[in-house]
Amino acid sequence: AEISVSALSLGSQLNAQLEDWLSKANSKRRPARAIIAPHAGYSYCGACAAHAYKQVDPTVTRRVFILGPSHHVHLTCCALSSAEIYRTPLYDMRIDQKVYAELWKTGLFDRMNIKTDEDEHSIEMHLPYTAKAMESRKDDFSIVPILVGALSENKEHEYGKLLSKYLADPSNLFVISSDFCHWGNRFHYTYYDESQGEIYRSIEHLDKMGMGIIEQLDPPSFSNYIKKYRNTICGRHPIGVLLNAVAELRKSGLDMNFSFLNYAQSGQCRNWEQSSVSYAAGALYVH
Repeated sequence: AEISVSALSLGSQLNAQLEDWLSKANSKRRPARAIIAPHAGYSYCGACAAHAYKQVDPTVTRRVFILGPSHHVHLTCCALSSAEIYRTPLYDMRIDQKVYAELWKTGLFDRMNIKTDEDEHSIEMHLPYTAKAMESRKDDFSIVPILVGALSENKEHEYGKLLSKYLADPSNLFVISSDFCHWGNRFHYTYYDESQGEIYRSIEHLDKMGMGIIEQLDPPSFSNYIKKYRNTICGRHPIGVLLNAVAELRKSGLDMNFSFLNYAQSGQCRNWEQSSVSYAAGALYVH
């Protein structure tokens, strides 16, 4: 009994926290067709992520694709979960086996084992927020978790093309899981442009340059930015897949735009001993 009581209180605590963050975020122009949101601990990035989740419209969404980068296993393709249900402290979410079967048939996907699935936080951290954003339709939607490996540009293009038909469907929402710059010696990344002033300002300038390029929805420009600055955006491959899916749909004349709604850093670095992770939240709209 003790376990269930503490689990319940955890669930209600989490629920209250998510509600608070969402109530403080603006909903610009729902419904979003895709969002980019961070996957760190909620105490760091929960408030930032709310700006993306606030753009989700549960009345039109029936399926949520969650694309997260692989942090623990080396993967050069994408992988699907072996589970049928993902549990959250709010409620359980069903994995869409019909879409999984369609993706599996392409031969382009691996299977995650349960350990990889449980170890990976890039998808997991989006589950409570997805559950919260969709709670008014909790029995009427399914999720499609996809673990994205270290893809080549060609593979980002291939997966983008494959997923574009799902992105074209207004009843689908894509959640792209990514933090932005991981700065400091512990991340082996200490890019610093002195002309920007303090280190944290240089990091912000670097991130906002990348965010501006994502907003242009041009896959090669984003790849070139990553090559040039090596910015440690952990979800660069899921972002690349989304940009390629968008590029595919734009060929057929679909009008879309992406805008970032919030940016935050875990701390403000002023010297070389410090470190920080950046977070950004944004949404893709189809007109």
